[in-house]
Amino acid sequence: MAVRRENGSGNIFKMSGNRRRPWRARVTVGWTEDGKQIIKNIGFYASRKEAEKALADYLSCPYDLTASQMTFKELYEVWFDEYREQLKGASSERTIISAFRYCSSLYNMKIRDIRSYHLEECMRTGEVLVTRGKDKGSMRKASAGTQARMKSLFNLMFDYAYKRELVDRNYARAFEISKNVREQRQKEKRENYIFSAEEIQKLWDNVGKVKFAAMVLIGIYSGWRPQELAALKLVGVDLEGRTCRGGMKTAAGIGRTVPIHKDVFPLVESYYREAEEMGSEFLFNDPDGQQGTHLTYDKYRGRFNKVMSRLEMEYHHPHETRHTWYTAAKRSHMDDVLRDRMMGHQNESYDVKKLYDHQTMDDMKAAMDSVRFL
Repeated sequence: MAVRRENGSGNIFKMSGNRRRPWRARVTVGWTEDGKQIIKNIGFYASRKEAEKALADYLSCPYDLTASQMTFKELYEVWFDEYREQLKGASSERTIISAFRYCSSLYNMKIRDIRSYHLEECMRTGEVLVTRGKDKGSMRKASAGTQARMKSLFNLMFDYAYKRELVDRNYARAFEISKNVREQRQKEKRENYIFSAEEIQKLWDNVGKVKFAAMVLIGIYSGWRPQELAALKLVGVDLEGRTCRGGMKTAAGIGRTVPIHKDVFPLVESYYREAEEMGSEFLFNDPDGQQGTHLTYDKYRGRFNKVMSRLEMEYHHPHETRHTWYTAAKRSHMDDVLRDRMMGHQNESYDVKKLYDHQTMDDMKAAMDSVRFL
């Protein structure tokens, strides 16, 4: 949605989608030989008022918007505006935004002045203010995992800049993550723990007593990724056929149909009826949610953690429901092709299996029901 202005006074445009800074301010800085406008971005802003002010400031005292003056922050905004269209979900977007938050020491540096040692120093010393939790108000240093994500961000941003001749060399590619960071990152990777039979029984015992215990069980009995589970829509749930359709991330994962395990079917049906009554298009909702009822992945994770805390199982994280299903399916001797299909896994022989395997949905339901957890 563009805001009309007088000729020569720039343009303010609200971009589509869910963006933190959806308002773009831009201005015509010249004309090509064939009469086409040369448009440059001034910046991206959270509100129309901020965009108006930035444009007014520029018009009152025009400054150079050429590559020689572009800052790290401006490059990030231009690059991310394009790159986010390639992302498959909010989780990927959050990862980039989180890494960028640790780069404040570079925000106002001109990209042509940035060298490898600036980027390395930023990774080593980057920190952010903690805004919630027990450490609220303190500064948090970038972990080894975050430093690796910062390096990836630098690579992508300066690849973009180099291809557009905004810089004459990609200094982000001129160095590698240090051995110490790689080793520390490996140490930070926590081990996955599947839910034991006793823990699964404890969840069953607390269905109806602990809010969202049933949702955790559905995750354990289905194998969906947590992000996929939170995003399931009613239109993809076939109660009569006892299947759910959804998925993301890989070609094998997007739009896949997974049978609903007979043991958790009543739980799925209960969530379905509740969603219908609420008028929600999503299977999982929180009627008491203060910021909307639909469970985004962040909200799903928060509810999951509360269940774990109530049942004294804090060491579990959301993705372990998927690990539990995979382990149970393997122990139950489920066919590899069916297991990969239900999980949305894609491996070297996936295309061959997909071409020559002719097992039906009835086969998949029988295989799903054969998986034992208790």
